[in-house]
Amino acid sequence: MKKALISFRNVSKIYKLGEYEIKALDKFSLDIKKGEFVVVMGPSGSGKSTFLNLVGFLDVPTEGEMLLEGEDVSKLNEAELAAIRNRAIGFVFQSYNLLPRISAQENVEVPLIYAGVGAKERKKRSLEALGEVGLENREGHASNQLSGGQQQRVAIARALVNNPTIILADEPTGNLDTKSGKEVMEILCAIHKKGRTIVMVTHDPQTAKCGSRIVRLVDGKIDSVEERK
Repeated sequence: MKKALISFRNVSKIYKLGEYEIKALDKFSLDIKKGEFVVVMGPSGSGKSTFLNLVGFLDVPTEGEMLLEGEDVSKLNEAELAAIRNRAIGFVFQSYNLLPRISAQENVEVPLIYAGVGAKERKKRSLEALGEVGLENREGHASNQLSGGQQQRVAIARALVNNPTIILADEPTGNLDTKSGKEVMEILCAIHKKGRTIVMVTHDPQTAKCGSRIVRLVDGKIDSVEERK
């Protein structure tokens, strides 16, 4: 049986607005195992964004434990969380978050620069990552010269280039037309089949079909879990 990469143990996240408290996650428990493709769905206000912030190590729980490969990371400070993010998480955002005036290759190299990787190795790894998403002939194009689907593929290559533990995708097809969205999901499915662990938030049932498990949230709690082959 595969060990959990990330475990949530009775996690609650409470936000204070003046004298009011909002419980965005309420005693939330979930294991994410290596090689899974976990899809998280739910209506607005269900806790999806809060879950994303936690699993991406952008925040910590108010209550409960969050474990990364068995180590409790619930009480880490911002510098410690940033170190984990740089090492363990590859982010894919709905709005791509690319730098517009530099090339696709240079965008993919950004995480490697933060990691202190030398120029020659950066070039090698960034070109390999672009090849993995079918953009080996677009490395010199600035992101604002690429279509939306191509920009999202650059973003996926950037997420892959540091060989992260988990790919975290936030509505990766949300800004794309149907054809481009399908192409992006085919790439994510192919990446998953190679053994990558992916956690994706989406509102689209069609997009969710790539998942090996679909977790549905309602009011900060798990409403249902659908296991898929």
